[in-house]
Amino acid sequence: MKLQGKTALVTGSSSGIGLAIARALAFEGASVMINGFGDPQEIESIRLELEASSGAQAHYDGADLGDATAIEEMIKRCSHELTAPDILVNNAGIQYVSPVEDFPVEKWEAILRINLTAVFHTTRLCLPAMRQRGWGRIINTASAHSLVASPNKSAYVAAKHGVAGFTKTVALEAARDGVTVNCISPGYVWTTLVENQIPDTMKARGLTREQVMNDVLLAAQPTKRFVTVDEVASLALYLTSDGAASITGANLSMDGGWTAA
Repeated sequence: MKLQGKTALVTGSSSGIGLAIARALAFEGASVMINGFGDPQEIESIRLELEASSGAQAHYDGADLGDATAIEEMIKRCSHELTAPDILVNNAGIQYVSPVEDFPVEKWEAILRINLTAVFHTTRLCLPAMRQRGWGRIINTASAHSLVASPNKSAYVAAKHGVAGFTKTVALEAARDGVTVNCISPGYVWTTLVENQIPDTMKARGLTREQVMNDVLLAAQPTKRFVTVDEVASLALYLTSDGAASITGANLSMDGGWTAA
């Protein structure tokens, strides 16, 4: 188990991409703190599954990533109950689809808080211990929308472009400290986040569900297939390895060729 003795904190990991990453890290022996919203019984089942897989501890914290104080308390708890995170995966995200002139101000602010500002808070709080140990991995889930735009997604696109720029900056600051900082930019991955934006896109564009699936979501991906959560998790796991020690400040596309054009 290559990550035995390491602790990973994965935000937004009660489902989707984050859960797949948590499972991949646990399979390699890491202690894991998961985070997110969901049914308490389902989350407890996930926690027990991760412990069985890793042979190490798995804890859960339900911190709201829109709350800076809750983030700080989560990281303190992780450090106390496990250890300070060796691996930080910033994965939590929300989405809302609307033309900019109709975009609700509260939705804009929530998307920026959770998709971008939370990444700042977790990073600033976890980086000092990584530097002290001389080893750390920070992996941010960005998006193809960190590189290109789509209509009606102004807040999400702004936040993900911000994540990409933030990733590069922190990578430069930590370059001599044994800490790598990268982001993964998937295209459309079949998750709850993607599924939940379909009704809004249908309304905004006047399309059927099938048209949104085929003519909007997969229109940009030359492979004409959704990225899988396990594919994203596999790349995240590689970024924790010694073989990836010289990969830092990278924005790694996993989008079926979307941003190749």
